[in-house]
Amino acid sequence: MAVTTTLPAATPLPLTQRAVALAALVALLGGALMLGQQGWRYGTLLLIGALLGMSLYHAAFGFTSAYRNALLHRDVAGVVAQLVMLGLAMLLFAPVLARGEVFGHGVVGAVAPAGLQVAIGSFLFGLGMQLGGGCGSGTLYTVGGGSARMGVTLIAFCAGAFIGSLDVDRYAGLPTLGTVSLAGELGFPGAILLQSAVLLVLWLSLRGWARGTAQRPLWEARLTRRSLLAGPWPLLFSAVMLAVLNLATLLVAGHPWTVTWAFTLWGAKAAAAFGWDPLSSAFWTGSFPGAALQGSVFRDNISIMDGGIILGALLAAALAGRFSPRLRVPPLSLLAALLGGLLMGYGARLAFGCNIGAFFSGVASFSLHGWLWIACALPGTWVGVRLRPLFGLRN
Repeated sequence: MAVTTTLPAATPLPLTQRAVALAALVALLGGALMLGQQGWRYGTLLLIGALLGMSLYHAAFGFTSAYRNALLHRDVAGVVAQLVMLGLAMLLFAPVLARGEVFGHGVVGAVAPAGLQVAIGSFLFGLGMQLGGGCGSGTLYTVGGGSARMGVTLIAFCAGAFIGSLDVDRYAGLPTLGTVSLAGELGFPGAILLQSAVLLVLWLSLRGWARGTAQRPLWEARLTRRSLLAGPWPLLFSAVMLAVLNLATLLVAGHPWTVTWAFTLWGAKAAAAFGWDPLSSAFWTGSFPGAALQGSVFRDNISIMDGGIILGALLAAALAGRFSPRLRVPPLSLLAALLGGLLMGYGARLAFGCNIGAFFSGVASFSLHGWLWIACALPGTWVGVRLRPLFGLRN
């Protein structure tokens, strides 16, 4: 059985939607030109971010809802699309990472330590994304789509990530396997075979779990010139786009797509503006965090891409005729957004990233911590799903 997508067909654009779309397009092109003055990579990353935002919005491609639908309704289409995305990204990343250099600069994968710290952080993130209503990427594209509630989640996300940066040293002594690259241990061919086998087992398990239940179609209708701009996009098409755009990020930035470092940085800059002393934190006196804090967000790759995702989703929502901000948020829902954002931010800082930087880019980079992330985020998701009704949130 199949169920229809949650996105309605695009309608002719009213004047207000055209105005919003034009404003978003001008901001993107103007921003790309301005950033390009600093170097071609900055402007290009803004545009890659915009395409990511459009890809996420037009297919309603979410991690939060995908896991919830799989757990509660046995609709596994969203998770299957993620498996396709992971498998394709892995194949695209392998030759680039094996070479280690492109366009005259080095490239590195999203490889991080796999230990109890990651397990704790990802569990908290999984719980938080169900209360907050979106993951790292989901928060950005729904903010761009006009969700005031997700704006609250984003602010709390930044605060939680900043608090996590101040606390991270407390977890340094927890048990860990260290940084484990499957490609480093097995070689790229062996790592590809191993991860492909895991993805196949997961797909077969999902098929068994979903047997006899309605599923969202992976490819509901053919793409047209109109639907490419106004949506909706087939779920599978969006999955392919996200994998290809993650490769583009790797080629241009020298590292894979990541989201939540920017939230940590924005939180720290806000705290500094209110009088916080960065010298009081070991984390923020480190070479990279310290330099980023002292520098401009317009020179931070991840901040630029996050801004591009918001603008791209804004453009997509307006082109689809669905940009309609709602400012009224029920108190309990607002509380859930605050708690969810704080948990996600704190958890992402501990886990070396979110569903994008740790899971998607980590698995595509053959990092063991990416698999540990999802293994521990899913139990947190289960707890979060059970808590949602307490805040008036529907499952």
